[in-house]
Amino acid sequence: MAVSKSTLSIVFIVLGGLAVLFGIVLVFVGPIIIDDQIVKNVEINPNNGLSYTMWKDIPVPFFMSVYFFHIVNPDEILKGEKPTVVQRGPYVYRENRWKDNITFHDNHTVSYKEFRQYFFEESMSVGDESDVVTIPNMLVLGASVMMENMPFPVRLLLSTTFKTFNEEPFLTKPVGELMWGYDSKLVDFLNKYLPGMLPTSGKFGLFAEFNNSNTGQFTVFTGQDDIGKVHMVDSWNGLKSVDYWRSEACNMINGTAGQMWPPFMTKESTMPFYSPDACRSMELVYQRPGVSRGVPVYRFVAPKTLFANGADYPPNEGFCPCRQSGLLNVSTCRHNSPVFISHPHFFEADPVLLDTVNGLSPNEDEHGLFIDIHPETGVPMNVSIRLQLNLLIKSVFGISETGKIAEVVMPMIWFEESGYIDGPVLNTFRTSLVVLPMVMEYMQYIFIALGLAGILGAVMLYVNDKRKAACL
Repeated sequence: MAVSKSTLSIVFIVLGGLAVLFGIVLVFVGPIIIDDQIVKNVEINPNNGLSYTMWKDIPVPFFMSVYFFHIVNPDEILKGEKPTVVQRGPYVYRENRWKDNITFHDNHTVSYKEFRQYFFEESMSVGDESDVVTIPNMLVLGASVMMENMPFPVRLLLSTTFKTFNEEPFLTKPVGELMWGYDSKLVDFLNKYLPGMLPTSGKFGLFAEFNNSNTGQFTVFTGQDDIGKVHMVDSWNGLKSVDYWRSEACNMINGTAGQMWPPFMTKESTMPFYSPDACRSMELVYQRPGVSRGVPVYRFVAPKTLFANGADYPPNEGFCPCRQSGLLNVSTCRHNSPVFISHPHFFEADPVLLDTVNGLSPNEDEHGLFIDIHPETGVPMNVSIRLQLNLLIKSVFGISETGKIAEVVMPMIWFEESGYIDGPVLNTFRTSLVVLPMVMEYMQYIFIALGLAGILGAVMLYVNDKRKAACL
């Protein structure tokens, strides 16, 4: 028996109405389902295979690229002339990171220590660890500034000690030794008779204490009771705050451990994190949207106030004594040595700093730090943290090794820690947390569109059938 067009129209209207209704329900229920799926995947939970593996073992390429500022005129510097440097590198190291001693607690926190190892990657480097460069000798020039206000006989004794152990104001050594440690009779003497005075009990090197080390014990929230707190630091080495700085706000341990952040970020969000290497909490701010390997991201960068001095940005007064904006004095957490952190090539620092050293050329593309993060999950897709290590050098009366050195914050090295999600991890992440939610979002509009098209078709079929009936 043939079905009448009127009956067919009613069937299309009912089906179309149901499709529109289902689409409308998805408009309201879909985001809840998607958010619930994200919450389940980003909380720190051993049952979440993808996110827990990313958090625990960091199965993505991670590299540290080191650039040295080779001094080309050390003799002239001792006569009071302006330093001239030439950038050497990068010397690239593959960085292995993993978490161990993982302990979950009843208050929805988890404690762990993160370990790190470095392996030289010659194929990615411009040069070899055997390359010879000249940089300031921290043992001589750093110690001289530290002893500047000591009695004159003490300074004379220090100068005599340098001469006894053949320590010169500038070091000319292979990159590998400067990085991971070199033999020094002075270091051996100090470690034997004044143990604890130096940051290392073995060889002395710029990164000697980093390799095969950990960043301390972090205790962070798992997010199982409140996803807005996931990855946020509860304590570091048992501390809720540090005592390196001069104000309560500057000593606070804020944000995450610097690897993942809570989900559902907006353009108004910030990215706070605590850095044990910088001895302080820092905060990045939104710059612009983008796409990283097919995944939509927000780019967060360092605000200009990050290393501003207290005069230019009063909340940073607690990090003083300050010099020019663009420098962070970390002497209080580096055995009182006159060490400063900045952006590479004094990017976004007081222009006066650029006038004190020849050979620097800052620009955002090469020297600005950034994190590209997937805002819905709080997972970084592309990271580039760039920092520079500087040493205050000057002539100190009574210590002949310092000659007539003009006071200058001298760049020594800058390094970039970079990593990105790629390969199978990227594909799984993109499918589970980007593609599927996107498909669900599109489905709601597809159902509404199909439903409306069905209803419109049914109405047209019904009207056409009535017109034919009227003509008969």
